[in-house]
Formats: sequence, C-alpha cells, structure tokens
Amino acid sequence: MSVTDSAPAPAPVHGNALMPARRSMRARAAIVTRLDSGGRTVLATMRSGPPLTVRATAPGRVHLVSTAAGPLGGDDLALDIEVAPGTALEVRSVASTLVLPGFSAAESLMTITARVGAGASLRFAPEPTVLAAGCLHRMAVRLDLAEDARVFWREEIVFGRYGERPGRCHSRFDAVLGGVPLLRQEFVVGDPEIDGSSAVYGDARCVGSTLITGRAPETVVGDGWAVLPLAGPGTLVSALGRDAVELRRRLRQGEEATTPEGTRPDRPS
Repeated sequence: MSVTDSAPAPAPVHGNALMPARRSMRARAAIVTRLDSGGRTVLATMRSGPPLTVRATAPGRVHLVSTAAGPLGGDDLALDIEVAPGTALEVRSVASTLVLPGFSAAESLMTITARVGAGASLRFAPEPTVLAAGCLHRMAVRLDLAEDARVFWREEIVFGRYGERPGRCHSRFDAVLGGVPLLRQEFVVGDPEIDGSSAVYGDARCVGSTLITGRAPETVVGDGWAVLPLAGPGTLVSALGRDAVELRRRLRQGEEATTPEGTRPDRPS
C-alpha cells in the first residue's frame, strides 16, 4: 500500500470578522483498491492532499479527515476513487465539511470521480456539507460504474450555520452504468429566487439524496422524502429537512424502503 501526505497548511483563525489567512489551494487525493492473493480487499493506494486527508480505519474502509480549513473561495479540490473488480470500499468522513468564502470572489470547487469495476461495491456516506454565508461553491460528482457494480452514494447539504443564510452552491451529479447514463442531476442552493419558493425547498434548511444501484422498487413518497426508480437499474432517494438530524432520518427511511426487510442497504450512521 502506498500512502502519501502533503504537509498541512498552518491552522487558520476563524471569527465573525476574520477570514482564514491563506492562499487558495489545489489539492488532489486518491483511493485505489485491489484484491490480494486471498481474495480480500486491500487499499493499494491512499494519497492525501490537505485539506483532503484519507485514513484507513478498518479493512476496506476509509475516513476523510480535514487537515486544513476548506474548501475556501478559489480552492480546487479533487478526490479520485478507483474500486477494482471484485473489491469493496466504504468511504466516510469524521466530521461535516464547512465551505467558507475566500478573499477573492472566485468559487471553490470540489470534484469527486469514482470508477467501480465489475462485481465491486462502493459505499460513499460522508457527513454533510455546510454552506457558510458568503461562500461560492461548486460540487461535481462523476461515477463510472460497471454493469454489475453496486453503489450506495449519499449526499447531504446544510443551508448555512445556525442563524445564517447559506452561501451559493451549484451541485452536479453524473452517473454512467455500463456506458449508459443512469442519473444526471443538478441543483442550486443560495439563489433567493429558488430558495424563497415554497415549491422548491419550502421551510427546509437541508437537502439530500442517495443513489442506490440494483433493482428499483416502486415509487414511494413519505413525509419529506421520496423514493424514485430510475430508468436504469437504480433508485434515487431524495429528502428535505429542517435540520441535519431530520434530513438523515428521512433519507434513511427512504433508503430502507428500497429493499425488503433483512437486506437493508444502510448501516446505522
């Protein structure tokens, strides 16, 4: 296994009137799996680039650890994941990600690219992304999945810290399965014309979704959540919440509705 860490930036000072005093960052992190001679999943590569630091916490499990403030305006961060055929990987995080504004008006960018091979599985379930007031952020997720790959991919976004309006975020999600588009989705947070509409977010302060591959169930609608079968072999669970706890609860209700009792796709989290 190869592990590479860059030296973390000096710890910034946070406050209502002080901005983090550092230049924009360009960071690249990577996680690659392989099968060992016994057919077990091995973390072949873990490459970190602060603030994106990866740590192995169990066989086939990695946690993302933030080792510097960020993303900040102007930052360009990327995480590359490659799950080799027949292997299984779980990616989590130790804490929420706080997106902050920077000195310039440049937007911050977080790009996650994942390739999941034949017979492999990937579970991606980090803690929520919090959009602090004044931030300008772009999120891009690109999944390239083999036809029989299994994926559980959860995203949660919180509209600002307590008592503040959120910054602006544009999120784009693209998943391709067996070379065929499975899901194309994008939405914007922080645009008053969108956020102020009761037909979009209403009184919600959080939004989330979970992509689960495999046989899709029928459409199910609950209190603040919905399970929507995709045209391909997959399901999209969408939910809104007034806080992060309610959002997580509603997402899990939708996730549990996607499979029969006893074969739940989720673990407590």
